[in-house]
Amino acid sequence: MADDSLYARLGGYDAIAAVADSLLARLTADARLGRFWANRGDDGVRREKQFLIDFLCHNAGGPLLYTGRDMATSHRGMGIDEADWAAFRGHLEATLAEFSVPDRETGDVLAFIDGTRADIVER
Repeated sequence: MADDSLYARLGGYDAIAAVADSLLARLTADARLGRFWANRGDDGVRREKQFLIDFLCHNAGGPLLYTGRDMATSHRGMGIDEADWAAFRGHLEATLAEFSVPDRETGDVLAFIDGTRADIVER
């Protein structure tokens, strides 16, 4: 039986890592969202990117273990609002389109990401 997990349908680790790399570049360059990375060192950004990759792979049904903190703890105190979330989600959609992720997989990714919104948006 073939692996029908979202992880497999997205192309596995390398494909998800490429999407995460492009997404993080978009987020850090965004005039609104860049403030969240403005004072982070290169090592901290690399570590955060690996957590993002692990989180995406794990939640897509892949064989990786996400060892980062839960979303509420990770984002508490950052002051993320609805406009920040909308900007992030726009970048995520654009990144998925850039990689020609099919509609079914795009919907599945957006569904599990949207499931984190309540733990991330503070105001």
